[in-house]
Amino acid sequence: MINKLKQFLKPRYQTLNVLEIKRQAILDNYKLLQNNQSEAAIFPVLKSNAYGHGLKELCLILNDSLAPLVVVDSFPEAQTAYHYFKRKVLILGEMPAKTYSYCDLKRTEFCIYNRESLEVLSKIGRAQVHLFVNSGMNREGIKDIKKFLTDNRELLQKVEVIGFCSHLAASEEEAVSNEKQLSKFLSDLEILKSAGFNPKWIHLGNSAAIFSLHNQKLTAFRSGLSLYGYSPFDKNNVNFDKAVNLKPALRLTSTVVSMQDIEPGDQVSYNLDVQIGDKIEIISWNREDKNSLENLAIISGRIPYELLVGLQSNIRRIIV
Repeated sequence: MINKLKQFLKPRYQTLNVLEIKRQAILDNYKLLQNNQSEAAIFPVLKSNAYGHGLKELCLILNDSLAPLVVVDSFPEAQTAYHYFKRKVLILGEMPAKTYSYCDLKRTEFCIYNRESLEVLSKIGRAQVHLFVNSGMNREGIKDIKKFLTDNRELLQKVEVIGFCSHLAASEEEAVSNEKQLSKFLSDLEILKSAGFNPKWIHLGNSAAIFSLHNQKLTAFRSGLSLYGYSPFDKNNVNFDKAVNLKPALRLTSTVVSMQDIEPGDQVSYNLDVQIGDKIEIISWNREDKNSLENLAIISGRIPYELLVGLQSNIRRIIV
């Protein structure tokens, strides 16, 4: 009762900048992705504060999706997901050894890239792990799965291998390298199964692969930019039309706080006549507008991901 009274009496602070996250757009995007991979699960990737959209806000929205888990990069992100998402959390990144013991083992799955993290997890309980192999991106992962299984058999018996995964280097392109990586990945999968392991989650593809990669052995896909409404393809890609109905879910507005006297012919900001207190739209969720995130990325010579993760976490975010 006291807490409710405090909430009622506290000042209603109105911020000048507001990020609006369109709930239905996120859920519609998730359904579109799921329809493109109807036999597989879609894992929403919520790293980098859910690509700038707000980790808390996306967790709340995705409770109404079919996502069996959400993907984060670190323990601090997992803490937020534990609180606001009802199901499981996959921690994609490696962490300091001690941090693994802080995680909720009943709700967490971990990516394993090497013996070191496997050894730590084998000591804290029967953790559920996804073995991450290097299928050709050459950034991280288990290079020789057969040797890894042989050298670490005792440790692997102390955890549950629930997943097997990797990452495509150029999935937005019709690249020969994709087929080469897929072949390596599936070959490693057979080695894993021959050793007596049968993981539930087998995932290699990201947003672009959801539209372009179809293989019955893949049981899950990790959706990043596409979940938030941004296509991974340019207009010349053969898969462009498959992603054209994605809906950008973010809008950023602000408030005019200053007026300046200027000389005739001078331009102001966006060349508009405004008054103090007027609301202005900085980022539109209409991709046809000049100030859509995609168009702003083109103008600035950057990619949508860079602009999204650059949105400060202290900007007020509301679900609409």
